[in-house]
Amino acid sequence: MELRVSSRSQGDHIVLVLAGEIDLYTAPRLQSELTSVLSDNKSAQIVVDMSAVEFCDSTGMNVLLAAHRVAIERGGDLTLAAPRPPVRKILEVTGLQSVFTIEDDLPAVAGQ
Repeated sequence: MELRVSSRSQGDHIVLVLAGEIDLYTAPRLQSELTSVLSDNKSAQIVVDMSAVEFCDSTGMNVLLAAHRVAIERGGDLTLAAPRPPVRKILEVTGLQSVFTIEDDLPAVAGQ
């Protein structure tokens, strides 16, 4: 399975739209995109639209966690928006739902 990643600016947010699966093979693509966004925008308010992510393993979660940490250190934030039930379950089982800000509604968090 492939991971498609696109990004757009929306107000003071950068919305990263993901579709597909995030795993050992596709996580480097996500990491590259997040690194680029974080290097271009020092205090980025990043919203990761996960509504089309069907699966995310521990490698993907680690990439998101590392980007979250960098964003916070630089005065920004990283919010996960609209994760599907399988991804939400992983966040709950790992306890990461208490680390990330998770929003069910992408328009609300991205200021649409």
